[in-house]
Amino acid sequence: MKLSTLSTRGTEAMLALMAVAVAAYAFLAYALQPAGAQVGEAMQEVYRLNPIVIHTHAFAAGLALLLGPWQFSTRLRTRRPQVHRWIGRVYLVAGIVVGGVSGLLLSRLAQGGWVAQLGFACLAVVWLYTGYRGYRAIRRGERAQHRRWMLRNHALTLAAVSLRIYIPLFLANGVPFQEAYPVIAWMCWVPHLVIAQWWLNRGRPVDTHALPTMPR
Repeated sequence: MKLSTLSTRGTEAMLALMAVAVAAYAFLAYALQPAGAQVGEAMQEVYRLNPIVIHTHAFAAGLALLLGPWQFSTRLRTRRPQVHRWIGRVYLVAGIVVGGVSGLLLSRLAQGGWVAQLGFACLAVVWLYTGYRGYRAIRRGERAQHRRWMLRNHALTLAAVSLRIYIPLFLANGVPFQEAYPVIAWMCWVPHLVIAQWWLNRGRPVDTHALPTMPR
């Protein structure tokens, strides 16, 4: 096996594990603790006043994180196409639509001022848009385009992972939260789209059987 193949599969496995870890955190933290228990004092009142939309977003985004990697499994797609389709439907409706709409509603409450709020609002809109384009493509029978749009969409889903990596990194380096959060609100997802587009635009035809984020 080529070293590049091993490296790609290692990256896929790492991304999948991080997605599962963040999803597990969302499910456990928000199911077992009252709203606001896991955030700073400045945001606790916001959480207490908006528990429904916050919990809805946490569980929907967590579901998307859990289901997303499986959609890139070649084995599942070829051997169990019906399972692939049903996972995709749940991912899009319960994960992306519910998570995206609730995320858009929550964006206006984000700390860090209008820059952070705009960053998270744009993330929610682009997340919904790429999900819609992926759905429209598969309804038209355009499988290659469907996979391209869903790769972009899942790259945005993984913003939840980057968000939880960047926050402690910034704080550990002495950057105050109120200064770090507006940067993180964009940094957690814009590079993901750039990397996804680079992957799709490499100097050879896209191998739709080797899209990242799920080990085969």
